[in-house]
Amino acid sequence: MNNPNLITLRVWGDFACFTRPEMKVERVSYPVMTPSAARGILEAVFWEPQMHYLIDSIRVVKRGRWISIRRNEVTKVISLDSAKTWMHSPEKTSPIQAGGGAEDGTQRNMLALQDVEYLITAEVRLTPLAQQPRDNLAKYLREIEGRARAGKCFHRPGLGMREFAADFEWETDPDTALARRAAELQQPAPLGEEPLGLMLYDVFDPNARGIGFRWLTTDELAQQADVFEQSLAGAKKGEQTKRRKEFAADRPRATSAPLKPQPIFFDARLRDGRLDCHPSRVLSLNSGGN
Repeated sequence: MNNPNLITLRVWGDFACFTRPEMKVERVSYPVMTPSAARGILEAVFWEPQMHYLIDSIRVVKRGRWISIRRNEVTKVISLDSAKTWMHSPEKTSPIQAGGGAEDGTQRNMLALQDVEYLITAEVRLTPLAQQPRDNLAKYLREIEGRARAGKCFHRPGLGMREFAADFEWETDPDTALARRAAELQQPAPLGEEPLGLMLYDVFDPNARGIGFRWLTTDELAQQADVFEQSLAGAKKGEQTKRRKEFAADRPRATSAPLKPQPIFFDARLRDGRLDCHPSRVLSLNSGGN
């Protein structure tokens, strides 16, 4: 690997479901892992606002086999207003009735994958929130490798869905790891090209993820409030009241605006078992970041 900022994790699990968004009710998986699912696995192992991942490629070690699963699900979702009401007056809320035969329950089929394994290679980049020299790529690369080798994670990564837990392991070189696993599994190395069609790349713009996001600290919020109060000097009482209400409603609480979902798709192709995923090569976007 010519880029020293590339890292590779080998991930595997008993089940996986990388849901196709065009299926509205019942889940149907893509045949291989999506870049957004790969990013979620890496961020479960390690993430900080000062850095972000750009998925470079996904190598398919085991494609898995299709399996149909019938599950009990619910037809309703809990709203934020209902949650707030329950916190103060539980008797005023009606719980969602889940389970087989329940009023809000239903059974749905899911077409998932069984027994899968992948090699995720990603580029680590800094965001504008990084403060040199304290925040540098070498520091984050060491942290990611150390956590991956020790099996540490912030939360258990999943293969497309939280209930489909993924195991992971650090790999030094993806091509060497792919050849080793092919020999261990006694399977031929994948050759040729296979079009997979239109695939979801991510639900967030890679450019926007490179900006970084951090909640303001208590001291920063207090300083922000002091500056605002100073700006009210000389204003009439009615104007001060109006501006205070506007400030309370739209007060910035983070270093940047929250990201809004923006689904992005790309033409996915497997070449010799490798899915090229780097946004600079597969998307009509500038990858951004530092």
